[in-house]
Amino acid sequence: MSGGNSEGISSSNAQRLLWAGFMAILAAGVGFSVRGAILGQWADRYGFTMTELGQITGGGFVGAGLIILAGSFIADKVGYGKLMALAFLAHFSSAVLTLATGTVYASAGKDAAFYCLYFGMFLFAVGNGICEAVVNPLVATLFPTNKSHYLNILHAGWPGGLIIGGLIAYFMNPDKQEPVHWMVQMSLFLIPVVLYGVMLVGQKFPKSEASDAGVSYGVMIAQLFFPLMLILLVLHALVGYVELGTDSWIAKITGSIMDSPQKGLLLLVYTSGLMFVLRFFAGPIVHRISPLGLLFVSSLLGFVGLQLLGSADSIILCVLAVTVYACGKTFLWPTMLAVASERFPKGGAITIGALGGFGMLSAGLLGGPGIGFKQDYNATYKLQQSSKDVYEKYKAEGPNSFLGYTVVGLDGAKVGVLNDEGKELARANEILKTAGKPEEKLAGWWDTAKTTADGDKKLVNEAVLYGGRQALKLTSFVPLVMAGLYLLLILYFRATGGYKAVQLAAGGPDEVYGGSEH
Repeated sequence: MSGGNSEGISSSNAQRLLWAGFMAILAAGVGFSVRGAILGQWADRYGFTMTELGQITGGGFVGAGLIILAGSFIADKVGYGKLMALAFLAHFSSAVLTLATGTVYASAGKDAAFYCLYFGMFLFAVGNGICEAVVNPLVATLFPTNKSHYLNILHAGWPGGLIIGGLIAYFMNPDKQEPVHWMVQMSLFLIPVVLYGVMLVGQKFPKSEASDAGVSYGVMIAQLFFPLMLILLVLHALVGYVELGTDSWIAKITGSIMDSPQKGLLLLVYTSGLMFVLRFFAGPIVHRISPLGLLFVSSLLGFVGLQLLGSADSIILCVLAVTVYACGKTFLWPTMLAVASERFPKGGAITIGALGGFGMLSAGLLGGPGIGFKQDYNATYKLQQSSKDVYEKYKAEGPNSFLGYTVVGLDGAKVGVLNDEGKELARANEILKTAGKPEEKLAGWWDTAKTTADGDKKLVNEAVLYGGRQALKLTSFVPLVMAGLYLLLILYFRATGGYKAVQLAAGGPDEVYGGSEH
């Protein structure tokens, strides 16, 4: 590997910045993976529905999306080093607020706990977003003639974090045993945060390609309004929906399919391992079929994988389905960033940051809550078809809505009490009784509900499983639409001389390099 095109950046400096960026993205993956594993604890302890959990996880993506957009506009002016220092502050504030949830719930109730988690995830994502606003244009600048390859290596940190977080969650959330408290699990993401901070100490940061070449700020912004760039923004919003939105739920849904949350976590670790390895081979693949060809094939595999997963009814079929899905989603995010940077290098940090911001916002506002809503909607439909009486017994207190659609989903706390046969509720009530406080509000409800729990449990779990499967099948049509759009872009470039990457040259005309579409 060689360094970039900025003055004063040595090869060793470039390497250290690349791997520090890798570690920063890994930290985000650890936090994301652990969060996915503790959603059940949040539902059980605080009574959240699937849609509410989706809104909490979505809040994280919204924060990252906004900060990537904002950070990309000020990155060159403020400086990459100062922005990374801000990331530390955001991560620390996130930890304080999130870990205060239990105390807030005890004193102010469910709504206060919801906002505590929501804004805690928001701040966590702000830290992640600052990192992403820096490291993407940074690596594109350091390695200008091989962007797809090195951006895929950079983003191998994400599945690397999912692997570590998944293993943490696996060992700390054993089947049929008391899990390690979610607060302990959630705090572990701070370890890789400290590591990337240490790696950045004393390093020299370059400016973006565009700044290096003397491109004005106005010209950078103008790149966002080219038709091709607008299409890329729409496409990356779809990437965010299908990849990050689905990742928020995949371990939980596959755990339901295989009747084991632990096996769902292992599948997440397995798919993340595939992604981690494959992203180191993006360069040779791109040289063979071009970035757009890789994106087209990846989208088709994403569609097939989600369809298979939505129909899987055994461990073997689950493994097969997630293998196809993982191969599909592996290259989407980093290769899209590379395409935007290759075709619009005059945009500098702004164009590549806008793409990342749109992807995160789509995942937060549409993907996380949308997939959660689809689960609530279909689970409710299934349970009402099976038994309206059971549905009335386990439904939430109020409705959830998404894009104008409304449904009263199942109460996560009630389903949690049903699945553990009231053991956690009894334990909590013993603690409250010892402290001289009133018992949990579900205690009276469970006294009545437990008389029919055996029959109810089968119907409720069948409904939850149906909801998860249908959500995956419906989500699969997003990558199918993406494949159609990528195909149109391939045909467009073929008709206009082939896809070629543009390289900025300071003081001279732009140059093109790389192969064309075949």
